Parts: sequence; C-alpha cells; structure tokens
Amino acid sequence: MKPASRIVFVLTGSIAGYKACEAISRLVQRGHEVRVVATESALRFVGAATLEGLTGRPVLSDLFARGAALDHIELTRWADLVVICPATANTLNRLAAGLADDLLGASFLAHDRSKPWLVAPAMNPAMWGHPATKAAVATLQGWGVEFIPIGAGRTACGESGEGRLADPVDILRHIEARLARPANRQRILVTSGATAEPIDAMRVLSNISTGQTGAGLASYLANAGHDVVLLRARGSATAEAPCREETFFTFGELASALERLLVEENFDAVIHAAAVSDFAVESVEVNGVAQDLRRAKLDSRGTPVLRLRQNPKLVERLRALSRNPAVLLVAFKLTREAAPPAVATAVSDLFARSGADLVVHNDLAARVDAEIFPADIFHRDGQPAEHCATRGELAAALERRFSREASPEFSSTPSTHAPLP
Repeated sequence: MKPASRIVFVLTGSIAGYKACEAISRLVQRGHEVRVVATESALRFVGAATLEGLTGRPVLSDLFARGAALDHIELTRWADLVVICPATANTLNRLAAGLADDLLGASFLAHDRSKPWLVAPAMNPAMWGHPATKAAVATLQGWGVEFIPIGAGRTACGESGEGRLADPVDILRHIEARLARPANRQRILVTSGATAEPIDAMRVLSNISTGQTGAGLASYLANAGHDVVLLRARGSATAEAPCREETFFTFGELASALERLLVEENFDAVIHAAAVSDFAVESVEVNGVAQDLRRAKLDSRGTPVLRLRQNPKLVERLRALSRNPAVLLVAFKLTREAAPPAVATAVSDLFARSGADLVVHNDLAARVDAEIFPADIFHRDGQPAEHCATRGELAAALERRFSREASPEFSSTPSTHAPLP
C-alpha cells in the first residue's frame, strides 16, 4: 500500500460516531490523508471542531456552501477510497433510492465506480433486519458497494442483536486491505468447507473438512488487494481479511450458488477448495418403511437402511458455467497414503475431467498438525510441480500465478471450452 492514501470519510447521524473518530485518528496516524464529510445529523453527535482537529482539514457538510458547488465531484475524483462510517438505516435507504439532495447523495452518484466505496453500518437490530434495509443493502452491493461486517451484541438503545458498528481496528483493517494495489487486481471466487447431506431432519452425512484452507487462501488474496468472494460451508472457517462471504449447507445449495455467481458475475479465477460430497441420500427405510427425510427424526432404536445416489462432479461444470471463458480454474485433489504413481494418475484424471489449469494435491497422512499443510501445485501445461509446505506458501504461489496470468506478456494455453450463449 502506498503511504498517504487519500480517503473521504463520511459520518452520518449515529451515537457510534465516537468510534468513527477513533478510526479517523488511526488512519491519520498511519499516514493517510483524510477529508471528512459529515451530514447535518452527524454533527449533532460529533462536533466539527473534533473532526477538524483529527484531520487538520475543514469538515464538509453543506452541498450549497459558498465555493462548494463542485465538491461532490471534486471529492470523489480526489479520493482513493470513500467510506461511510457509521452508516445509518436512513443513509442506506436514501443511497439505494439514488437521492442526491445533499453532499453525500450527490457524491455517491458522482463517484468514480472503479474506486472502492465502503460502508460500515450501525443501527438498531430491528432496523438492520427490516425488509427495506435488506433491500437497500442488496441494491447497493449490486452496484459494487462493499460492506464492512456489522457487529452483534448490546446496542446503545439497550437491545441486543446485529447492529453495532465494527470496532475501529477492524474498520482500519478493511480500509487498508482495499487500498492494497497489486500489479494486476483479480476477481477471485474461492469455495471452502464441507457439504452436508441430510439423513433426517437432524442428522447429516458430511466429512472432516474445516474450510481452513479455503478461508486462508481467501484472506491472503484479499489482503493482497484482490477482489475475493468466499463461498463457504455454514459453520466452517471464516476469512480473517475483508471479503464478501456467502454460505451453503448441502450439495444442492453449493451447486445453485456456484451457478448463480459464475453466470451473473465475471471472475478471473476460481479456487474450488470445497470438500464436496460424492453421495447424497436417496432414501431411508426403517424396518422396510420409507421415512420422510424432511420432517422425521429417525428413531434411534431402529436400524435404518440408507440408499445413496452419486452427486455429479461440480468441478467439471465450472468452466462451462463461467461467464469468463478464460477463467483460471484451480481444482483440489485429496488422497490418503497414496504412492506417487497413484497421485500422478489421480491428478491426470482430474485435469482431463475438469479442464482445470492447476491442481493442488495434498495427502491427508502428511498433515502432522493444523499448521503444516504440505501440498503440490500441478500445472496443466507440464511445468514441474511446485511444493508448498504451508497454506501460506500455497496462497503466495497461487497469487504469483494469478498475477502472471493477468500480465499482457503472459500467453496461456487457449481454452477449448466455448462460452455459453
């Protein structure tokens, strides 16, 4: 990250404004240049003198102030990043409606959308959960606005739930992660964690994947400045760096989410690290009587008979689904105590079936503890495999490959898969 990045910091009317002041102070101390925009409501909670003292610059508030007629355009051209913190329910709904009768609204519409616009919400839990607010958040996300995760706990009004402003240190971390500038910024989809296949209303078939590998890769790539979406299993490891997260539970939910994301959004790379179940439950019988998987809890005194069906291989569909026919696809192969010839055969078969550009192989028996994650990256073009001793080394090696792939000097093997009409 370059020093003295230019940040427009917008405050709206919330008691959480005091936490925003700490975030501003931290940004200035770390060498960033900060200009504050405060709504009229925000100035009822935090004084203009406080904000000017923190930044060394006058606070901007009035769209019609003398000499400020073009501030809404000049500000967003000057900034490397804009953040609204705290962002109230009123603010989110007004922005989603495209209203531009104040400095914030006009600046939002005039914003250079190639630059990050972050939002850190803060409000009563009921307001955060209201359908109007949910619709506004979805609209803004569809326009490229990025949300800093909202906190949960006791709010200023005395109620508990989701609605707390993120802590200043987390706000700082999200801002600086988005200011990172890799030579070739990529949009990357990462899948992680285990699918779960219901046996009855309370029991599932699953596997031992924790999702740590996928979450770790997503964190590394997001901290490196890439635009990352982590599609992870419910209850699996979360990313420690700011990135967009969606969750799945069953094979069907993962398949639907992958299709939606790949068809509707453009990704430069897909890292398919999820541990996808090979089988789903076709039916369950107890003493010859079929059971309703959706409603019943099997009697533990019975002896159930499970009939399984084979799930299709999702990795084989990813390139065909992708809106970007040149997407770089990374597949994973896990073995246990496999000899080198067996590994070579498994990797070769996965390349042939999936059309992947890279296959990451690791053997379960080689994992001596949670930190050690020996893996080999195999290349479709026949380059020697790269050995990585840890997840961090794996993430760095993949990031180097993504950057090289995006370079205009790099010419990859042409894809044999035609894009969808």
